[in-house]
Amino acid sequence: MKTLHLYLTRQVLATLMLTVAVFTFVLLLGNALKEILVLLVNHQASLGMVLQGFGLLIPWVLAFALPMGMLTAALLVFGRFSADQELTAVRSSGISLVALISPILLLSVLLCGVCTVMNLEVAPRCRVAYKDLLYRMGIRALGAALPEGTFVKEFPPYIFYVEHNDGHNHLSGVWIWQLDENQKCVETIFAPRATLITTNDEANIHMEGGVHMDYLNEEGMNPVFSESMEMTNIISLQQSGAKTTPSLSNMTFTQLQAEMRGLEQMFTLPSSGKLTQDARRRELQVLQQEKRNMTTRILVQMHRQVAFSFACFGFTLIGIPLGIRAHRRETNVGIAMALVLVLVYYSFVILGQSLENHPEFAPHLIIWIPNLIFQAAGAVMLWRANRGV
Repeated sequence: MKTLHLYLTRQVLATLMLTVAVFTFVLLLGNALKEILVLLVNHQASLGMVLQGFGLLIPWVLAFALPMGMLTAALLVFGRFSADQELTAVRSSGISLVALISPILLLSVLLCGVCTVMNLEVAPRCRVAYKDLLYRMGIRALGAALPEGTFVKEFPPYIFYVEHNDGHNHLSGVWIWQLDENQKCVETIFAPRATLITTNDEANIHMEGGVHMDYLNEEGMNPVFSESMEMTNIISLQQSGAKTTPSLSNMTFTQLQAEMRGLEQMFTLPSSGKLTQDARRRELQVLQQEKRNMTTRILVQMHRQVAFSFACFGFTLIGIPLGIRAHRRETNVGIAMALVLVLVYYSFVILGQSLENHPEFAPHLIIWIPNLIFQAAGAVMLWRANRGV
């Protein structure tokens, strides 16, 4: 029995490491291609910063890759195990399926513990650090992002055009257009010479002999000449959101709990004799509704983190009997089945998050539905497979 357990555990672990590596690589590329690699190709970020960005993304990606990898490993290993008639040989020796897979179930529980740490604490912190790194890349790369003879639109609401850039933050022939929310030009600035000044917190442009036109002000329609002008906060911590309070989706479980506790103070209507009873009742109704909406948003994120932590166990429960039933050795069949199950699982999660502004539907409970379905269906299928049905 011990030999069988070691053999099966080695098979699952080897396949698990391979599938997790593949899923991690794919998810990393999907998240980094549009952000980090573009900066590297354009020589706007160093190789060290790119590697640091990938390292910060790995814990966040692992929260998704581990359950997907465990599901794929269970389907592949037990599909081969059944197709090679090894399961038939084990049953003929009087060993039940439940006794055979007990170390695999234990492994899935251990992975649930790892996912719990990742989802509740490590992944959100790494995600915030990754966003901050992207911001610092943008600050550092602003000079390189203003090439000669090119309209640069990467720093809204501004469009830049530079006739000459010496590569050392000294610019000449600088045009700057500011757009409103309708993408209409509201301000034009031209400077024959300018110096780009970047710090860890912001990027500023010092312009010499600038010309300024403000289209929102009738008086500003005429060009205004100036010996020098300063354009500050092209990119700033306040504008980018870096190093400020993270969004709910990037908060740790502890931070979400603190947000929940702070709702009582945030949505308390101060007593005032100036409000009539009807007006106060209306104000209370508005506050209660907003508090309910905000509470639901926080609950959705808290339940999402916890529910994700149990995905490995549910995937293992349903992956083992499905692999046995498939009775196939082909890798592509197992991967296809895994992708379908993952799509079903995360569709409920996406549904719950899309309804976070509708507390009447209890979206935080919808997130738990795939766990319940997978675990219940997996337990029934495993019981039937154990009886040989």
